[in-house]
Amino acid sequence: MEALRAAVDAPEAELAPEEPAVTAEPVERQAPKTRTGRVGIVLVSHSKAVAESVAALAGALIGSVEPAPLAVAGGTPDGGIGTSAELITAAARSVDEGQGVAVLCDMGSAVLTVNALLGEEPSQLPEGARIVDAPFLEGAVAITLTSAIGGDLDAVLAAAEDARGYRKR
Repeated sequence: MEALRAAVDAPEAELAPEEPAVTAEPVERQAPKTRTGRVGIVLVSHSKAVAESVAALAGALIGSVEPAPLAVAGGTPDGGIGTSAELITAAARSVDEGQGVAVLCDMGSAVLTVNALLGEEPSQLPEGARIVDAPFLEGAVAITLTSAIGGDLDAVLAAAEDARGYRKR
């Protein structure tokens, strides 16, 4: 958590340049990957612009650390406001490096959609996919940094818990 606080408190001049967020397109189901990479991160929002902006900010705040595998699933396939199981599934598959995928949702139907995908038999999301319980912006920064520095899925989820409990006063 100290690394997260240091990254968040860094002056803007020290921040890495923003890179565009990865937006996944639907793909065919692939064979499971071997467990060799980092935890994948998916940001699910009702708005593509919100998801992409949060992803860009989280990426900028991690500084010079190599970015975590990150994708957004924002809005609907036609660009509207809402959530899409198809976009969420494609995003999760695109960042799966075999160490699990942390899926952070903004609210409401995004949470319901991810929980439904996790509950399907067989699951539509990669093995080891978990929903993250944290505020959207703070959680995105915490999980992106923790994955980027090589934290396993348990560490990524713990970072989200810390972000949820971080007091601002």
